[in-house]
Amino acid sequence: MATRRETADFILHKLGHPERFSVKAMFGEFALYADGRPVAFICDDQLFVKIMPESAALDRCERGHAYPGSKPYYLVSEDMIGSERELPAILLRMAEVLPLPKARRKKASKG
Repeated sequence: MATRRETADFILHKLGHPERFSVKAMFGEFALYADGRPVAFICDDQLFVKIMPESAALDRCERGHAYPGSKPYYLVSEDMIGSERELPAILLRMAEVLPLPKARRKKASKG
């Protein structure tokens, strides 16, 4: 099931800080970026946050798989997205320790 753009927009709105958070469409779902670093996925209209020491404050969340075969992630409920004032800070702390995504190489044109 593909995630609706409205869900991604709702999450971005709740996080605030539009200069620091963004989403990128990927295979009908979305990757959530904090300061240009991927910190979560939005899959099946749900927010899945990477499990790492910097996100340990979300340990009370249920765990789930963002997609078949994925590692477990914290499954952040819609209620928590709307009320958890610490969520943006948690995601930004995660971004501080994660590497920037590698630049994709452009394919050489034939001809």
